[in-house]
Amino acid sequence: MRDETRSPSPGTLLTPADVELLRRPLHGFLTVASGPVPPQPRPVWFELAGDGTVQLFTGPDTLKVRRLRRDPRASVVVAAPVGEREHWVSVSGRVTVEQDGAHELAARLAARYWDLSDPARARDLDGILAEDQVRLVLHPEHVGRYAY
Repeated sequence: MRDETRSPSPGTLLTPADVELLRRPLHGFLTVASGPVPPQPRPVWFELAGDGTVQLFTGPDTLKVRRLRRDPRASVVVAAPVGEREHWVSVSGRVTVEQDGAHELAARLAARYWDLSDPARARDLDGILAEDQVRLVLHPEHVGRYAY
C-alpha cells in the first residue's frame, strides 16, 4: 500500500503505523534541497517529537547546516530493516536550525542507539557533548509511505 499525505497540521500527517516506525531506533536518511544533483542522503539519528516534528543534531558549521540556511527544505526517509515486511516513511518539509536543546537531544539519541554501559560508547557521547551542536527541526509538510 502506497500513500501520500499533505496537510497543514503536522499532527495529522503521520498515521499510527508511521509513528510506530519512527519511534524505533532506526537510521534515517537526510537529504537537503540545496545539495548536489543527484541528492546525496546521509544516515542520521533522529527523534520524532511529541509535536510531530522530526529532530536531529549536528555541528553548527556542517555542510548540511550551511545548505539549510540557504534553502530550508529537507526530507528524512526511514525504512524497516531487512527481514521485516517492507515499510518506509518519508517526511519532508522546512527545517529550522535551533541553538537550544541539541545536547539534550544528543544524549537521548545516544541512549536510544547505543549501549551507554559500554565505556567506549559513553566516551563517544562525552565527545559529542563537548562539541558545539545545533538542533535541526524538520516541520512535516508532506509524508509518503509504503507498507507491504
